[in-house]
Amino acid sequence: MNDMAELNFHHLRYFHTVAHEGNLTRAAERLNVSQSAVSTQIRQLEDRLGQPLFERRGRTLFLTEAGRIALDHADAIFAVGEELLNTLGERPSSRLQVLRVGSLATLSRNFQIGFLQPLLGRDDVEVVIRSGALGDLLQNLEAHRLDVVLANIAPPRDAATPWISHAIAEQPVSLIGTPERIGANDAFEDLLAREPLILPTVESSIRSGIDALFDRLRIRPRIAAEVDDMAMIRLLAREGAGLAIVPPIVVKDELESGRLVEADRFPQLSETFYAVTLARRFPNPLLRDVI
Repeated sequence: MNDMAELNFHHLRYFHTVAHEGNLTRAAERLNVSQSAVSTQIRQLEDRLGQPLFERRGRTLFLTEAGRIALDHADAIFAVGEELLNTLGERPSSRLQVLRVGSLATLSRNFQIGFLQPLLGRDDVEVVIRSGALGDLLQNLEAHRLDVVLANIAPPRDAATPWISHAIAEQPVSLIGTPERIGANDAFEDLLAREPLILPTVESSIRSGIDALFDRLRIRPRIAAEVDDMAMIRLLAREGAGLAIVPPIVVKDELESGRLVEADRFPQLSETFYAVTLARRFPNPLLRDVI
């Protein structure tokens, strides 16, 4: 007998409900059966698949990696059933592949768009983007709630958390401002010493290199703002609050329009962008299109 013919879709429906409810009690109420009946059905599905689908932490159920893959397939399977009903009922329907992306809240939006470009406009793909602090994003990656995390810092790797940091882009860092602040013939060092500066905060991956350059040139900078959000640095530079020290990709549109200009690039200073994943038996196939 074909192995797939042995898959009990009744078991799969119980698993699908528990996974989306996140709680046995609510799932049992929704299915109008006892909790023990739900548990039994899920154990039988786990036996059939040969993989644990949930792990219990206290009173909360979390999907394992295999559970996340099973849920994606269950979603697709039941979506096909819905599509059949929609098709025969002459109602519109669609099937989507989903890529769940976590992005550091302070990361350049232009970089994020560039990373996702191969998937944008595809009718069969939905991209879910969640922003936040790096620690929270990595926790969601480890819990299989995200497929990839975009960051400009490579998280430390150890035996407990074997992150895989794919260096996917390296951008130069430039001194950028309005034409009025940059002037026509001012030297790079003179601009650094004279003009108020908009700097990334000390947590930034490039700040130590900036501070080291100031020290070598014996410059005590006039700091107009220290900002951890690239979008805010962009806005402050546009408003003429000072000269910004950023990768040019952050202000790509303004440079093309002439609203901002690039004075010079910092020697031997660049920012690296990473796509962070975990080694998984069942990686999301859409990652091959973007990494």
